[in-house]
Amino acid sequence: MAALHAFTRGAHCRVLGKSASLLLALLLVVVGLAAPDLDKMQVLAQQRYGAPATETVVAWRKLMADSRALPDLEKLNKVNAFFNRRILYESDLAIWQQEDYWATPLEIMGRAAGDCEDFAIAKYITLQLLGVNNQNLRLIYVRARVGTSSVAHMVLGFYPQPTDEPLILDNLITSVRIASQRTDLSPVFSFNSEGLWAGNASTSSADPTARLSRWRDVLERMRQDGL
Repeated sequence: MAALHAFTRGAHCRVLGKSASLLLALLLVVVGLAAPDLDKMQVLAQQRYGAPATETVVAWRKLMADSRALPDLEKLNKVNAFFNRRILYESDLAIWQQEDYWATPLEIMGRAAGDCEDFAIAKYITLQLLGVNNQNLRLIYVRARVGTSSVAHMVLGFYPQPTDEPLILDNLITSVRIASQRTDLSPVFSFNSEGLWAGNASTSSADPTARLSRWRDVLERMRQDGL
């Protein structure tokens, strides 16, 4: 895969047509996770979704408690495995009866199901809560080759250094792999709470104000969940 160090080029979910600036706006608000109320999240899991969701949130909290002192690479593997093992892939239509719904971490754990951007966002937020530097993380739109088809998909990338080839966290496979091992993925662009990288551009750009009211709603739901 060419130019893997700039893995910035959008399976089973319809994300490629979504404006990256919308996602960036979401992530700009998500980054303020300094003092999450995880006790509140656990109570809400029980109230809204019942015992199985509560058990997942408890396990998620234990994962973070056990992983906080680990090196970043071990955090990646543990977080990736946690969500891939506990959450089933489902479309937004199947879960939410909507074409395009962005779930909070509590919602994806509560429903025990999500589509690719829900997996990527939950992993992104969890790694930030574990102290992984935001500059090392980007959500990446890709085209994923599935059989003879190419479909829109989203993964999370970890860049040890800004110019390094990223490690890819994906709900399609169980293991974290370097980008050069994911020949089934063709990168389109990447982004985090600080910027958006398109093509081989060396600088980031984005419009975080686009449709901001929608992401204010996501932020409010996260705040209500305890984040």
